[in-house]
Amino acid sequence: MKLHTHYVFSAGLVSFIFSLFHFYSYYSIVFSFLISFIANTIIDDLGHEERAGIPVRTPLTHTIPRSMLWGIASAFPFIFLSFYGHIFIRYLPALVTAGLVVGPSHMFLDVFTGRGIFIKKNGKWKRFALAHLKYNDPFANGLAILLGSVFFYLSYYSLL
Repeated sequence: MKLHTHYVFSAGLVSFIFSLFHFYSYYSIVFSFLISFIANTIIDDLGHEERAGIPVRTPLTHTIPRSMLWGIASAFPFIFLSFYGHIFIRYLPALVTAGLVVGPSHMFLDVFTGRGIFIKKNGKWKRFALAHLKYNDPFANGLAILLGSVFFYLSYYSLL
């Protein structure tokens, strides 16, 4: 999927997760976009290398367990702020959960693309894909953006 699709989908999902933890402030929307932007940028920038001029995914970030680590790393500044500032300490469980979910949300979208994600099989990294869609498929990207928007709507609805 395109990077902007990952941003919207993950931010919507993180915002929805925040609402499940009763994190109803507008900070939750700002934090969801920031965590989504940081995590998806890290996963795409570190997780691709060029081979013969073509960007190719690597297992450095495109596995579910490693994506969780990168997601937690992206939420760490906000987790740190919650401890340091004592302002958001009650939102710590929501921030940790968001960090754990944002990376796999990237994998969820990538598993539908042609090159998929990596899973370990017999001690070696193997690619795993479900639908083999092109990364720039307009329908798939639009559907993911729509789903992210629905998550935003559901989280915003809880703000009212």
